[in-house]
Amino acid sequence: MKDEGRTPRTRALLEAKGIELFELIANRGGIPVSDPRISEDGEYAGALTALEELGLVRNPDEAPGTWVTVDPATVQAQVVTPMTQEGIRLLQESAEWANDFTALHSAWRRSAPADQRGGMTSIHRPQIQPFIDSLVAECEFEALTAQPQATRDPSVLAETARKDAALLRRGVKMRTLYQHAARRHSATRDYVAAVSQAGGEVRTLDEFFNKILIFDRRVAIIPGPDGIETALAVREPAIVAYLVDVYERSWERARPFSAADTSTMKEVAGEQRSMTLRMLIEGHSDPAASKRLGVSPRTYAGYVSDLKEEFGADTRFQLGYEIGRSDAEDGGLDGNTPLPRD
Repeated sequence: MKDEGRTPRTRALLEAKGIELFELIANRGGIPVSDPRISEDGEYAGALTALEELGLVRNPDEAPGTWVTVDPATVQAQVVTPMTQEGIRLLQESAEWANDFTALHSAWRRSAPADQRGGMTSIHRPQIQPFIDSLVAECEFEALTAQPQATRDPSVLAETARKDAALLRRGVKMRTLYQHAARRHSATRDYVAAVSQAGGEVRTLDEFFNKILIFDRRVAIIPGPDGIETALAVREPAIVAYLVDVYERSWERARPFSAADTSTMKEVAGEQRSMTLRMLIEGHSDPAASKRLGVSPRTYAGYVSDLKEEFGADTRFQLGYEIGRSDAEDGGLDGNTPLPRD
């Protein structure tokens, strides 16, 4: 058997038509080399090549113009046994590498900077994503994530959906939090559909929150002091437990992303309206307020414009006055006026 007979291409040819051709030759006791079905343009041309490369057919000396089959058991030993041995060798090699890296990690911990030892580890770009990918690969039973960005890059979301679906297929439970504004982002909706189909849960919340990833309740990834340039890996059990508790409280207040019934959408719109009122009352600038709502400045301006119309105000000063007067009269603002789409 030729070495090229062990390639994935040959196996694909074998599975596509090779087995069918092998059965045909075996049932007939052989077929002539002139059979049009195995000619260069014939139906089984590629299949014959695969069988020949694997050594599953031959031209016997007593009938050189005929193709006959060869006992597959003899060929299997030549193909499968070396692969099995190579697999065992690679497993042993990977175990040795793991032992070596364990020793290296021990040496590193003894001399690592103070901010990279103990329960907190600083991770700098471009190592952040590879570090997260390694945690995903090692995750055994649960992944909790909070993503405040309402409009993540579609290509990033598509790749994230693929990875998360693979994680869920391994039996890991996964929950994700977004802000309400993410419901209007088509790429996010596609991500949620894919992850939900695989068994994940996604909810949205009206209030602003920071990004966090928690794996198996043993390690959490939070933003570092330098924004997106650094991240902190938290392994201190008490701190991780605290972060899990904060996450769980937010999860309980959040609403299922998949729920598209009228009552849920009305409640979501009402919560966004209340959040907009809070931003105005507290005096946040438009950029800060739009970030906290997870929407663009243009969309936030639309929210404010709708409130002006609702309260009959021409300016923000008048709007503030009317909001304060309504708050005093009603004991709190709890309207449900729908807000515009992004």
